[in-house]
Amino acid sequence: MDDTLIDIGEVARRSGMAASALRFYERKGLIEADGRNGLRRAYRPETMERLALIACARDAGFTLSEIAEFLRARPSDARLRERMAAKEREVSERVAQLTRLRDSLRHAVTCEHDPLVECPEFKQAVRRVPLG
Repeated sequence: MDDTLIDIGEVARRSGMAASALRFYERKGLIEADGRNGLRRAYRPETMERLALIACARDAGFTLSEIAEFLRARPSDARLRERMAAKEREVSERVAQLTRLRDSLRHAVTCEHDPLVECPEFKQAVRRVPLG
């Protein structure tokens, strides 16, 4: 095996993903094996960056097919750029919502109001967190 390639087991260990997930991502065209170590797949080191990008995109709510499209996208892909802009707005709203929730929890940690749920400041903070 080429010394620059990383065995599937090592990629799985470093990425925290199961080898079966790596093979699945390969079938979906998200990553590509660059060689073999016997019967085992081996990947270039850049695969670790690709896996981090995939994990980040999945955490942001992208589907695997959207991620695959994104990985193949060119600057001229206006439709994909529109979808990315919409996803950015969704992520920004989620960040704002989580920030409001974090602020509510920070207050709750130090609040002396009894009971806590009746604290006017806590109630106001909770009202700022949208339902659903």
